[in-house]
Amino acid sequence: MLKMPILLLILSLLVSKAVFGQLYDGKTLSIAHINDLASKVQPGTILLLGENHGLAAHRDQHLQVLSALRAAGLKVSVGMEFVNYTDQSFLNDYRNGVLIEPDFLKAIKWGGFSFDFYRDQINFPLIANGESSLGLNLPRTVTSKISRNGLGSLAAEDWALMPPQFQLGRDSYRQRFMDAAGAHCKVPENCFAAQCAWDDTMAWQSAKFISENPDQVLVVVVGEFHVQYGGGIKHRVLQRLADARVITLSQIWAEDMSDDEIRSALQPSEVEGPRADYIWVARP
Repeated sequence: MLKMPILLLILSLLVSKAVFGQLYDGKTLSIAHINDLASKVQPGTILLLGENHGLAAHRDQHLQVLSALRAAGLKVSVGMEFVNYTDQSFLNDYRNGVLIEPDFLKAIKWGGFSFDFYRDQINFPLIANGESSLGLNLPRTVTSKISRNGLGSLAAEDWALMPPQFQLGRDSYRQRFMDAAGAHCKVPENCFAAQCAWDDTMAWQSAKFISENPDQVLVVVVGEFHVQYGGGIKHRVLQRLADARVITLSQIWAEDMSDDEIRSALQPSEVEGPRADYIWVARP
């Protein structure tokens, strides 16, 4: 078995002092441990790790999960929401030392959240061990066009980048999206179509990778909404790869939540079932 790198061990100890966290089984809501999660992961698994973007506590918890998988002797590749699949060559060059970090970030047009929140996840896979760092997402030029003007506005070159046999997400996912984000969109249906294009592209790339690398585990670092209740990426992976093994971990950052609000957030949806296979609740 491979041991947790010293740096990550130190990091996990620091996190335990700064953040009070608890992992729960999403179906029974009983207390769980990261090793319980790791024991359920086997080669060929896609593990979806939700996050609040730009939150150090979630980054650090991801590193604990990744390290637990490696300690279990698994080959661990990592897929990133914030890197487009069309930029894979730049990511390969960065990981292989051909591109220094500033040039890599410029090449992929990195913007928004600090790269500090994602550097360690991207660099976690051991290239010498055959593990990979993957870009999974659709270029924002395409999703922006969809959200502004709908699927009908896409040109042939845009459709060439879209996942094959693309369809909109299921009705329960649409309703949850509308409840959460519909009021913030000029044309909510267009925003939902863009969300689905995002989900389905990441699912397509994830399913493709795990089909070609069944000896590995693919850990996908992605925003919370894409993971919750299985309606986003998990649903789309299973549409493309019916026998895929997909495990979800949802994050609840409870800094401003009451105990009652936390208990409510943990409860399964009457329509969509459990929030995730595992739920991590943390507060400073």
